[in-house]
Amino acid sequence: MGRYRLDLAYDGTPFFGWQRQAVGPTVQGEIEAALERVTGAPRRVQGAGRTDTGVHATHQVAHVDLDRAWRPDRLRDALNAHLRALPVAILSAEAVPDGFDARRSALARHYRYRILNRRAPPTLERFGVWHVRGPMDAAPMREAAGLLVGRHDFTTFRASECQAASPVRTLDLLSVERCGEEVVIRASARSFLHSQVRSIVGTLAQVGHGRWSPARVGEALASRSRAACGPLAPPQGLALVGVDYPDP
Repeated sequence: MGRYRLDLAYDGTPFFGWQRQAVGPTVQGEIEAALERVTGAPRRVQGAGRTDTGVHATHQVAHVDLDRAWRPDRLRDALNAHLRALPVAILSAEAVPDGFDARRSALARHYRYRILNRRAPPTLERFGVWHVRGPMDAAPMREAAGLLVGRHDFTTFRASECQAASPVRTLDLLSVERCGEEVVIRASARSFLHSQVRSIVGTLAQVGHGRWSPARVGEALASRSRAACGPLAPPQGLALVGVDYPDP
């Protein structure tokens, strides 16, 4: 038996998130179905991050154990052949040591959230951005974001259904930059709570609109109360864009 790392990308629009569910298509479920058709037996795939319904990935990582050795490029191409009707692509396949675990071995996960800030609606990026028509000032959003960087109790920015044992996380990066008509928010941490990034983005948007002061974001964090969080940002602007692992 050999373990293989799969690097992949997907448009999350038609899926009920990454994780397999009893009802509705998921990215994990579709990849496992493709693997079964390729190998002739059921296979369990473990992903680095459990993206929510409608959330995308430009660079997700997963691993799978197979009964026989495969040439990595042939495994990649065989899976893509069975996934061709879906917005999912295996970017690469690689044989890895048995100790590699896509989720547990990860040192950091990187997310990007894109806000299209203009009056005109999006066209080609319709399902890849949050369209915000009203004026949005990135400078106070950046100031507020700085208050969230570091190790904190993120209960305020944690979904009520989150199953993590602890709400304490270390946010290594939270940047806000205006890039033309877009406000781009990047977040990096070893791990995130359920809906943490979308909760933070929705709160920072309140600051960008001038409805909240940056200081209020710090107060919301300190309150450790979900009721103090701003509105949840929609999923389509969010993408998992990278996962870091130790050097081989």
